[in-house]
Amino acid sequence: MTQPRAVKALLFDVFGTVVDWRSSVAVELQSALAPRGHQLDWEAMADDWRGRYQPAMQAIRSGARGYTILDVLHRENLDATLRAFGVTGLSEAELIELNEAWHRLRPWPDCVPGLGRLKRDFILGTLSNGNIALMVNLARFGSLPWDVILGAEITRSYKPSEATYLGSAAALGLAPGDCMMVAAHNEDLRAAQRLGMATAFVCRPTEHGPGQEVDLAPDGDWDYAAHSMQELADLLARA
Repeated sequence: MTQPRAVKALLFDVFGTVVDWRSSVAVELQSALAPRGHQLDWEAMADDWRGRYQPAMQAIRSGARGYTILDVLHRENLDATLRAFGVTGLSEAELIELNEAWHRLRPWPDCVPGLGRLKRDFILGTLSNGNIALMVNLARFGSLPWDVILGAEITRSYKPSEATYLGSAAALGLAPGDCMMVAAHNEDLRAAQRLGMATAFVCRPTEHGPGQEVDLAPDGDWDYAAHSMQELADLLARA
């Protein structure tokens, strides 16, 4: 780790770092589809839906498609996942409700108390690929104490595009070095570090289920590494 430095704002990846998307989406899929007689591998279905996330954003990063919010991409990906699993016959209202599963993801148990402690000393904001409505609803659902919603929609770009990080810092009137990126994903931190942001890795070894093979440990020279938001709060309190 590098020597710690003073920062004014902590900016968080959300999906996987703050909220447990996999089990939350699996529960939502089961709740919506099991009463209709479907008996499916709900975790595999959640993985399939999430697996379409990066390719959908890459079309926008590459310039092949104009900026489109994540709610729309999630809906397109949901339609593809339902086809892949042989699910048909849902009404438009049911599809809309199911797509909003991403607005009802449960925080990891350490997050609300840990973020509450961090909020005493830092500006807390999202630096997520989620659109504003999604992030606001997720915060209200999970009692996440953000000061501000930043990231993809305000910059009209998706991580790891430089604009997503730099535009989020600029929206706060801060230089990149005044901000710390907090994420469970080493590549996210690498992109932020290249732009001068401080970095904190929070390990989420079950984000992708029991067979997870990536991001099991920090693999860069990050400023901090922790196993929970509570531990991160402890580390920053001692800095």
